[in-house]
Amino acid sequence: MTAAPLSLEDCTELAVLERSGMVESRHVGAAIVLAPDGSQQRMLGNADALVYPRSSLKPLQAVAVLRSGVDLDGEQLVLATASHAGTDAHQRVAAEILARAGLGESDLACPEDWPFDAASDRAATAPRRLAMNCSGKHAAFLLSCVHNGWSIDDYLDPLHPLQRLIVSTTEEFTGALVSHFGTDGCGAPLFGISLRQLATAISRVAQGTEAATERLVAAVRHHPWAIDGPGRANTVVIEELGMFAKFGAEGVNVMAAPDGTTVAVKMLDGSGRATTPVALELLVSAGAIDASAARRVLERTTERVLGGGEPVGQLRVAF
Repeated sequence: MTAAPLSLEDCTELAVLERSGMVESRHVGAAIVLAPDGSQQRMLGNADALVYPRSSLKPLQAVAVLRSGVDLDGEQLVLATASHAGTDAHQRVAAEILARAGLGESDLACPEDWPFDAASDRAATAPRRLAMNCSGKHAAFLLSCVHNGWSIDDYLDPLHPLQRLIVSTTEEFTGALVSHFGTDGCGAPLFGISLRQLATAISRVAQGTEAATERLVAAVRHHPWAIDGPGRANTVVIEELGMFAKFGAEGVNVMAAPDGTTVAVKMLDGSGRATTPVALELLVSAGAIDASAARRVLERTTERVLGGGEPVGQLRVAF
């Protein structure tokens, strides 16, 4: 029987924003914590309902690219799994991947966009494909196509050999057949899977079960700036805690601690601002990361609640 999409009835309150002694906003959603052996340690809400993992799927897409025979490493490999901030450095690395394939920015099928990074956005004179946060993934897709002699004009078609390889890789790592197909914001095929399946897949990636996953995790931990951006949440989590982390649009986040404990979170309202605090609190509660180290990360990454420029409240977990 096919699982149903995550609903309000499937959710529980995960975080609240307090202002001047009153709760102003509430974030409901679902989350799951898996032990290193894949067994469930904790579940909040229904982690078996379907969600779109959005960019949290990118590690599996990058593994598929490596399995296709492409020799990616270092910053280029991290860009293949990144939702990057669009800095000049990010755009440079994405262009380098394209150059290896003998291609250019116009060959990317992702839409034009402005950088996430505020300074880069202010300096930009127009949106461009290289600045789009998925440009590294798309460049890696194209490199895989050229390497294997596959067509490039239709590389996002669900029936394309590369996309079929991504489906089979996803099914292998999640342990479940993909039953719902959609389209991501960048135009790539997207699958509906459960948070349990997402956590299972990322746990297997993070624990380096094969050469491709071992290479991917090592690259991310060595170049954390590339997967997100300087000062941004995923980058800081990886820098400070040695984690493997990947957020997705619409309030998805997945993190794997060095010992293999993995958490996946989805906020029903689509807001991502509380996903890092929730994920880190669950990993602290599981004994997978140090509480004081997690607090240092949250001090750098959590949205501040200000009134007249002064702190008047806080964003905090609600469980």
